[in-house]
Amino acid sequence: MIQVGIFSGYFPYDLETTARKIRQLGFNTVQLDLHFTDIDLSAGQITDEKAKRVRDTFRANDLPICAISGYTNIVHPDLDERKRRVDYLKEIIRNARKFGTPYVISESGTFNSESDWVHDDKNKTAEGFDTALEVLQDLAQTAHDHGATFLLETYVNNVIGSLEETQRVFDEIDRPGIELLMDPTNYFETHNIDNQREVLGDVFDELGHRVRIAHAKDVKRSGDDKTEKHADIGDENALESHTFRGVGEIELPAAGLGELDYEFYVQRLAEKSPNVPLIIEHLDESDVPRAKRFVDEVLTKVGV
Repeated sequence: MIQVGIFSGYFPYDLETTARKIRQLGFNTVQLDLHFTDIDLSAGQITDEKAKRVRDTFRANDLPICAISGYTNIVHPDLDERKRRVDYLKEIIRNARKFGTPYVISESGTFNSESDWVHDDKNKTAEGFDTALEVLQDLAQTAHDHGATFLLETYVNNVIGSLEETQRVFDEIDRPGIELLMDPTNYFETHNIDNQREVLGDVFDELGHRVRIAHAKDVKRSGDDKTEKHADIGDENALESHTFRGVGEIELPAAGLGELDYEFYVQRLAEKSPNVPLIIEHLDESDVPRAKRFVDEVLTKVGV
């Protein structure tokens, strides 16, 4: 059966408090964000001792770590900034097993200089794809060399933003070290949001065997607000990857607050990956019980 988890970063506390609060809410796994008030896991600060402390704390609270967040813009247009970001992502990948999981996740990024989620025309050029592919090959090799697996998360506004582009990545990088993070909401724009079963059916038919972790948020049309949307989640130090809620025509709210065909999603997910961790995101701490209840009810109804 599918197990339900959550990003640890929605709980802005010390390590022990974070683990305890998540377990009290009934979760049995976490996607690890490397941010706690009492331990520094920033670039250059990851050590064997710190990784063991994090791993053992979550294990002691019956919360095995299923994956690590490595989100960053791997094709940032400023080359120095790109190197800084990719170097830290590779540091996380090299140390992933010490935290108790092989999986590290990031999207492919955008050439937009102002935002990690806004489209740029270069994203859909041959040069843009080749640049992203070169970085992804490096990440896959780093992962393979250290017993880890990089999980690519497709997102429509990034360089790798469609089923076809994702398929091409896996065709080009035909070796261990890279697999797929499944987030169904990230494939939708206004032109295809009304064809969810067709879009998601194709994704699962072609790439379902590559899914290692899945996400649970939602998707809907944004209405009159076409700006880049961020939520106040009660943490002034929260990463933008946790506050981001969509841009342009599409909004990405918490599970149960949008238009995603959840029953179809989890049915297809269970067919291909029956024991996959399903990780709740795009919410603040106060909304966690409602979102978990919604996801649990869908899983119960579908029987997975």
